[in-house]
Amino acid sequence: MIRPHTAMLLAAGRGTRMLPLTEGTAKPLLPLGGHPLMDHALDRLQAAGVERVVVNTWWHADRIAAHLQAREALPRPVLLREETLLNTGGAVCAAREVLGSDPFFVVNGDSFWLDGPTPALARLAAAWDPEQHDAVLLVHRTFQTQAEVGNGDFALDPWGMVRRPEEREIVPYIFAGIQLLSPTLLADAPEGAFSMNLLWDRAIEAGRVRALVHDGLWWHLSTPADLAEAEFMLYERRTGQTK
Repeated sequence: MIRPHTAMLLAAGRGTRMLPLTEGTAKPLLPLGGHPLMDHALDRLQAAGVERVVVNTWWHADRIAAHLQAREALPRPVLLREETLLNTGGAVCAAREVLGSDPFFVVNGDSFWLDGPTPALARLAAAWDPEQHDAVLLVHRTFQTQAEVGNGDFALDPWGMVRRPEEREIVPYIFAGIQLLSPTLLADAPEGAFSMNLLWDRAIEAGRVRALVHDGLWWHLSTPADLAEAEFMLYERRTGQTK
């Protein structure tokens, strides 16, 4: 099993759907369960053995920089400030020299999950096969998601190989914001801003993308209502009672 030592935390977005909470701060700094969202992700990366994490910033970049500077625990942050938003794919490609030549994790800065019997990051690493994969994605069942998920993102075959939905098809899985990538995925990527979907679709067509279904809890945090619902559910789990 591989053990990635490098990761990227995507933290540059405007967080428009989370307004007004993101007017004065970055979405990854919003508190949940007593800690900023990004700290939950960083703590899980540390537990997985990650030693260095690239963090891209744009909206309230100074606040994120100050927070990372005050954080004493691993992984060591490398801050990349974007002059203009590069979107997910453009951001990862801009960090490729720092991320290195080995497989690396990419985690959305607002991702929040509770692990099942085996930590999700360890499951991704255990599933990795460099002969077969350029990307291993963590997905979640749409019917277990509290927020709006549209028609879903992916369908999977019995071996976890990914396909996109056909027109008007409703598929059962949504991307959970956590992935393990090979630098090979970034080859011949366009310059500037673009979505990671572009690279995924190219790799899906080549049969090089696998997905694992998350076996713990995961929250889709797009709006203030989503965040409040997650806080309520965490309170219930912690105390065994409702507010």
